[in-house]
Formats: sequence, C-alpha cells, structure tokens
Amino acid sequence: MTRPVTIKTFQNRRLSGEPITMLTAYDVLFARLFEEAGVDSILVGDSLGNVVQGLSTTLPVTVDDIIYHCRAVTRATSRVHVVADMPFGSYGVSVEEGVRNGVRLMKEGGAHAVKLEGGAEMAPTIRALVTIGVPVMGHLGLTPQSVHAFGGFGVQGRSDAAAQRMLDDALALQDAGVYAIVLEMVPHTLAARITEALAIPTIGIGAGNATSGQVLVGYDMLGLNDGFKPRFLKHFAQLATTVREAAATYVAEVGTRQYPAPEHSFED
Repeated sequence: MTRPVTIKTFQNRRLSGEPITMLTAYDVLFARLFEEAGVDSILVGDSLGNVVQGLSTTLPVTVDDIIYHCRAVTRATSRVHVVADMPFGSYGVSVEEGVRNGVRLMKEGGAHAVKLEGGAEMAPTIRALVTIGVPVMGHLGLTPQSVHAFGGFGVQGRSDAAAQRMLDDALALQDAGVYAIVLEMVPHTLAARITEALAIPTIGIGAGNATSGQVLVGYDMLGLNDGFKPRFLKHFAQLATTVREAAATYVAEVGTRQYPAPEHSFED
C-alpha cells in the first residue's frame, strides 16, 4: 500500500527536487479520482465559492462550508494530503479566532493541515496554530481574499520593493513555522528567488516552473469552465464539451423514447 503523503513528504520532495502536485477538490468523486491519478495533495479551497457556489469572490465562504466539503474529500481518500483553506474572516480578526477555526477544520473537517493567506502579520497566528499541532501552509502573491484591497486580480511583486516585501514575508512565514507556501500570480523570476531562499517547499499557481510544486483548481484544469482561461491555466481536458454533448444526447434520446431501451428496463 502506498504511504500517505504528509508534511514530511513535502519536505523530502523539497530536498530531492521531485515536484509536488496539488489540485483542489470539493466532493467525493473528484477527490477519489484525483487520488487514483496519483495527485499528492488536495486543497479544499475557498475557491469553492466561485466554482461550486457561483459567487464572484471567495469572501462569503464560511468555515462551515469548508468543513462540509472537507468531510466529503476525506471520506473518499486515504493517501493524499488534504489541506483546508481558512476562509476570509476566520483568522485575521484575532489569534484566538484563528486557532479556534483551525482546530475546527481539522477536528470536524478531517483536514491534515490548513492554509491561510498573508505575510509577516500572520506570524503570531501561525505560531499559535503550529504550537498546538495544526500544520499551516502559507499563501503569498495574489491572495484572493484581499482582492478588494488589491483593486482586482493581477500579478503581484513586479516592482523591486514589492518583490523584496514578498521575499521578507516568505522568510517570516517560514520562521513562524509554515511547512510550505503557495505563490500565486508571481513573476517566475521572483518565485524562483523565493524558492531558492527558503528551506521549505513552494507551490506555484501562475508562478512559473521553478517552484517546488504546482496547484490548480481541479475544475479549471479539467476545462469544465471553458470560458475561464487565464494565462497560467492549461486545460488538460475539455470536459465542458463532453458534458454538454452527453446531456444533449440524453435530452434527444429521452425525447424520441430511445432511452430507456429494453436493456435498461425490468421484467415483471
């Protein structure tokens, strides 16, 4: 039996140079399929607000939402490392609130770790979580929970000053105890520089090929939303077309009474 992926696996991959693979999933079927495909880690991301709930931002997603979907993912998997996003408002208000919600995500959701956004200002919360046994993944660059503060979605760290701040933040997160850091929509040269400076792995999304691993939203990777195609995203399948065609065929066959055929029916 293949050994479960843990935070030690992440560190070993950082040392060996073998890339880490991560996808988001929110339900039993996709979680099981991704594990069977050999994905190392599943992020139960607050991106579910966009791709499952139809929201324009991740901000309304709640801790209870993440717990609900995390339970589904952990029921379906036994090997992958499951990380639960800490949604907006669940950790930035106070250290105590962050610790309480981090514990809930592990205790009630079954997550193996939590992920939170932000730089050095998050160090006290990270230290408090790590101290009580909650592994923490950091997230720098484009942090979607700060979309309004950024004035929209865009590449972060392009100026020398911004790049230095991000590097300093990465070092501060490492010092606070995170076991990995997501770098989102960061120039590839800066992502490489941060990766080189850290002793922990980096997971890139729109951050080039020099990070320790990559993460994508599972639905995006599968091409289920074929109208969404930012520069960093590759559609590894075109499932939107497949689903539409299958549904249209179903509608047509039901309409002409081709389905259900005798082989789909029961005898007396």
